[in-house]
Amino acid sequence: MAKRATKKTTKRATRAATTTRRRASSAASREKRAAYGEIAQGVKHLEKAIGEIQKGLRKAEQRIEADARARVRALRRDARAELVVLRARQREAGRTLRSVSAAAGDSWQEVKRSADAILADARRTAVSVVNRMRRALTP
Repeated sequence: MAKRATKKTTKRATRAATTTRRRASSAASREKRAAYGEIAQGVKHLEKAIGEIQKGLRKAEQRIEADARARVRALRRDARAELVVLRARQREAGRTLRSVSAAAGDSWQEVKRSADAILADARRTAVSVVNRMRRALTP
């Protein structure tokens, strides 16, 4: 005859099954917690790396902007100096034109050739200044 299950044996069997389940779930939860911790740590490292990259980008941007401002200042300084030269040539051309026209009388061909030469020289200087500025602004 089979032994009949009493309350006592039933409780023991239930308790044993529950304990076994707890042990199994606690082992799984330990692994789960460890994996979660590792993932969380990886996320923190990624966050830190992203922050460092953003910081480096900001510094690089600031450096580029400072260099650009310095280049613009230098270009303006050069342009002002070239403008002074061009204005001097303009005044010189005006004086030459007045003196040549007064002395030339009817020979306007000489006046025109002289003025053309002076203006061509001034034009070449102006074009070289513009080209230099364009080259400086293009990467």
